[in-house]
Amino acid sequence: QVQLVESGGGVVQPGGSLRLSCAASGSIFSIYAMGWYRQAPGKQRELVASISNGGSTSYKDSVKGRFTISRDNAKSTVYLQMSSLKPEDTAVYYCKNLHTNSWGRGTQVTVSS
Repeated sequence: QVQLVESGGGVVQPGGSLRLSCAASGSIFSIYAMGWYRQAPGKQRELVASISNGGSTSYKDSVKGRFTISRDNAKSTVYLQMSSLKPEDTAVYYCKNLHTNSWGRGTQVTVSS
C-alpha cells in the first residue's frame, strides 16, 4: 500500500514562498504520475499541478508561473515550490498518486498579512 506524507506547510505573507514535500513509501515511486491538490474552506478539492513518471508537468491556470512541481525519484518525493503566494492560495494541500489514487493527509498553507 502506497503511503504519502506531506510536509512544508505554514503561514506566509503575501508574496512569500513555501516548498511542500510529499514523501512516498511502499511502492515503486518512479513509475507513478503524481499530483498536488488543494482544498479551501467551503470549496471543492482541485488539482493544482501534476507530473508524469517521465517528468512532464501541467498546472492550473491560476498558479502558472508561480508554482513548480518536481520530483526526486531517488528520494521517492514530489515537491511543490510555491512563490508569489496570494491569500487565495490558502488551503489544505494534498498529494495524490494518480495511478493508485492514494492520498496524503494534507498540509495547511495560510497566506496572510
